[in-house]
Amino acid sequence: MAKVKVQVGIVMGSDSDWPLVKSASETLNEFGIGHEVRVISAHRTPEVACEYAGTAAKRGLQVIIAAAGGAAHLGGVLAAHTMLPVIGIPVKGGAMNGMDALLATLQMPKGIPVATVTLGSAGPANAAILAAQILGLGDAALRRKLAKYKKDLKKKVSKGDANVQADLAAN
Repeated sequence: MAKVKVQVGIVMGSDSDWPLVKSASETLNEFGIGHEVRVISAHRTPEVACEYAGTAAKRGLQVIIAAAGGAAHLGGVLAAHTMLPVIGIPVKGGAMNGMDALLATLQMPKGIPVATVTLGSAGPANAAILAAQILGLGDAALRRKLAKYKKDLKKKVSKGDANVQADLAAN
């Protein structure tokens, strides 16, 4: 079996983020997108973060997903050291229940964009889907997979509506 080309880097600030972030990896697997996963802290290992981002394109990455809680500077630090798109996942927790992470990920200075997805369990999957959409710009097969994914979402909603309507009719 041929090895899948690694195109996406998933980076989290702490291994405690993995239970949440794991769904990004699983979603990328569903689309057949090769990826790597690392724990790198913007504050505790800043030189590693800079090197990771600075060498990402040379290593074949095309998108970086960065998950961080608290001060959540990881996405911005990575974005400052690469030309690749960076998608930030703010992680809930701490005194502000993730609001600090959300604001830190969103509030980037001009020229250092970090696309930001939602807090909570939908964030990592949405980050992976956004990465797939970015990669799909140059990959017709991946665009077809994304189109099927969206079609399946519509079917799920229609089925849910039918179930609710049937329950209402029975009462």
